[in-house]
Amino acid sequence: MQLSNTRRISSLLALPRNAKKTIAVLADSSLCVLTVWLAICFRFESWVSLSGYQWLAVVASIVLAIPLLTAFGFYHTVIRYVGRQTITAALRAIAVYAVIYSAIFTVYGFPLVPRTIGVLQPLLLLIGLALLRLMANQLLTEQSVSVNRSEHLPNVLIYGAGNSGQQLAASLLANGERQVIGFLDDNVNLHKARISGIPVYGPNEFLKLSEKYQIHDVILAIPSLSRSRRTQIIKHFRQERVAIRTVPSLTDLAQGKVQESDLREIAIEDLLGRDPVAPMTDLMENTIRGKVVVVTGAGGSIGSELCRQIVKFSPKQLLLLELNELALYNITQELSEAKAFRKLTITPVLGNILDRAFLQALFAQHKPATIFHAAAYKHVPLVEANSAAGLRNNVLGTVTLAETAQQAAVCDMVMISTDKAVRPTNVMGASKRLAEIALHAIAQIPSDSPQKTRFCIVRFGNVLGSSGSVVPLFRQQIKQGGPITLTHPDITRYFMTIPEAAQLVLQAAGLNAEHALSRHVYLLDMGESVRIMDLAIAMVQLSGLSIKDDQHPEGDIAVEITGLRPGEKLYEELLVSDNAKPTRHPQILSAEDSVEIAFESSLRSIIDFCENPRSADNITAKLADFNIGYTHTP
Repeated sequence: MQLSNTRRISSLLALPRNAKKTIAVLADSSLCVLTVWLAICFRFESWVSLSGYQWLAVVASIVLAIPLLTAFGFYHTVIRYVGRQTITAALRAIAVYAVIYSAIFTVYGFPLVPRTIGVLQPLLLLIGLALLRLMANQLLTEQSVSVNRSEHLPNVLIYGAGNSGQQLAASLLANGERQVIGFLDDNVNLHKARISGIPVYGPNEFLKLSEKYQIHDVILAIPSLSRSRRTQIIKHFRQERVAIRTVPSLTDLAQGKVQESDLREIAIEDLLGRDPVAPMTDLMENTIRGKVVVVTGAGGSIGSELCRQIVKFSPKQLLLLELNELALYNITQELSEAKAFRKLTITPVLGNILDRAFLQALFAQHKPATIFHAAAYKHVPLVEANSAAGLRNNVLGTVTLAETAQQAAVCDMVMISTDKAVRPTNVMGASKRLAEIALHAIAQIPSDSPQKTRFCIVRFGNVLGSSGSVVPLFRQQIKQGGPITLTHPDITRYFMTIPEAAQLVLQAAGLNAEHALSRHVYLLDMGESVRIMDLAIAMVQLSGLSIKDDQHPEGDIAVEITGLRPGEKLYEELLVSDNAKPTRHPQILSAEDSVEIAFESSLRSIIDFCENPRSADNITAKLADFNIGYTHTP
C-alpha cells in the first residue's frame, strides 16, 4: 500500500505545471460547491439537497472565486512551498470575493437562498482553501521524504528552518537528488520540532548527526544572515570535513527550480569579505550620469565589473575599449542582453591605448567626459619576464591616453593602480609607479584646452577571483586533488571583492570631481591583510577536505612551498608616505603624492626610457635610478 501511494505521489509530482494547476482549479471548484452546500445546511440546521436558485449560488461562487484567486496569484505558488505569500493571496482574493458575493446574496437576495450565505460561505471557503493547501503540502512533503529515504542519496543538513530553508528542503526532496536529514537552527524553540515532516536540531547536535548519517553537505539557507554571523557558522563547520554550500536565488527557490548544480560552494569571499558599506550614489553619479564614459581594459576582471556598475547609473554612452577581441565580445554580449540596460548606448571598441591617432579619432567622434583606465599588464611573473612590453603598455599606454584626454578636453580620467606600486620590487609594480608619476606630471603641464582634465589614481590590493588572484588557482588545484602551490608560508596580501573594488573606484572618482583635485591618490580600505597559507587551508576545508602534512598524513590536499618568485614581496603596502587623510567615505582615504617631480623633464625621461628600454639588465638598473623606491628582487 505504501509503495502504491509513493508511486501515485511520484506520478503527480511528475505532471506538467499546467496539469497540476488544472487539478488545483478543479479541487477549488469542488470546494466552492461544498462550502455553498454547508452554508445552506448550517442556516437550515439540517442536511438539505440543493435546488432552484441555490444552484445559482454555487455557479456564482465558482465564477467569482476561480478568476479572483488566479488574478491574485494564488495558483502561481507551488503547493509544496505553501507559505505566507499563498495565504496572503488567498486572503486578498477572498476579501474581494466576499464583498461581491454578499452584495449578490445578502443585500439583493434570491428565493430559498438564505441571506446569511453571503457572509458564511466566503468564510468557509477561506478555511477550506487553507486546509486543502496545508493537507496537500503535508502529504506531498512526507511522501517526498519517504521516497528519498528509500534511495542511496547524499545526506544533507539545512542550516535555517525558516521559509527559505523549508522551500529548499521541499525542492531538494522533490528533485530526488539529496536526502534532507534535518534542519539546523539557532532558535531553541524549534529544536525537536518537525517542519513538513523534517526534524529540527540545534547546531551543537551536528557531530552526533554526522556520525549517525554520514552528512555530506551543510547548506546555508538564511539569506538575511549578516556576514559576521555567516563567517562564524562557516568557521564552525570548517573543521568537520563537510562541504558547506549555499542556496541559489530566492526566485528560483519559490519557483521550485533548484537543481543539484544550483547549490554553490561557499566562496572564499564569504570568509574574507566584510559587511558591505552601502555605496554613496551621489558620488557614483558625479562622473557618470548623462555622460559619455570610456572604460579601457573593459573585458578584464576589474574593467568588466566597472562596466557592470557604470550602466546602473545611466551614462549617455558607454565605450568599451579593449584589445582582446574575445574579452570585448563577452562583456558586450553580457551588457547587451541585460534587460535593464537595453536602452543604453553601449559601444564596443577594439583598439590599443598605445595608438595615439586611433585614440584622437575615437575621442573626437564620441567626446567622452570620463575615462576609467583599467587596461594594464598585471601578472608579476609575466611582466618580469617581458619587462619591455610591460613598461610600454603600462607606462606609455597611460601617457598616450592621458595626453590625448587632455587634448580632447575630457573632464575626468581615473587610473586604476596597485599596492605593488608602493616601494616596488618587480617591474610590474615599478611600471605602475612610473605611470602614476607620469600622470601627475601631465596634470601639471599647462593646457590650451578650456577644460583642464582632472586626473586621479585609485590604488588597492588584490581582488578575489580576478585573473591574477591566487583564489582561482587554488580552487583548480583542489579540484585536481592537489598539491596547492604556495611561494612562502608567511606571505600575506590584502584582499577585496571585485564588485566592492569597482564601486569604491567609482566613488573615489566622484570625490575627486567633487573637490576638483588633480594630483591625488585614493587608497581603498582593504581591511586586514590575509596570510595566504590560512587562505589555502580555509579553501580546502570549505570543500569538505583536509590538509595533508606531517601531522596529518591521512589528509586529502598537500601544500607545496615553491619559493618566492622574482620580484615577489612577502607583504604589500598601500602608502608611500603617511600623509593619507580620511574622506567623507569611510572606506576611501586621500593622499597627495609625495614624489617631487621635475614635470616635463621627468616625463620626457620616463617616455624615452620606456620607448628604448634595451636589455633586461639595463631596465633593472634604470628603474633603480628613478625616484620611485624600486629595489630589484631576483
